[in-house]
Amino acid sequence: MLIVKTRRILLIENKNAIREVTQLCLETGEGWEVMTAASRQEAIAKTKTQKVDVILVDLDTFASDRDLSTILHQLENNPVTQNIPVILLTTTVSSQELEQFTKLGVRTVIAKPFDLMTLASQVSAVLGWNR
Repeated sequence: MLIVKTRRILLIENKNAIREVTQLCLETGEGWEVMTAASRQEAIAKTKTQKVDVILVDLDTFASDRDLSTILHQLENNPVTQNIPVILLTTTVSSQELEQFTKLGVRTVIAKPFDLMTLASQVSAVLGWNR
């Protein structure tokens, strides 16, 4: 008997409509369990009480690169969360920013606007998850 593990995603997005639509697409498309957070504080609190397989972060949720660096350092310095892959969702990113994000532990960047119907397959491909 094949046991299929349900993936648990944490989506950090401060815009309600985008957060809800993205959550719905990931849940219906792949059957993933998607938890959401609208802020860095809410996200960190959830990672302390819930096991998460990947964190999707909308870069626009953070007021500055410093805020993003703060959450990445918090995740990196916590033994429970340090191995959770982080994927950024953003409208624009320069090669210099991409290099900086990679040094901070970001697995990849997915450009916005992304196709909601293929977002789950993009995440799966980056993480090597079998579909």
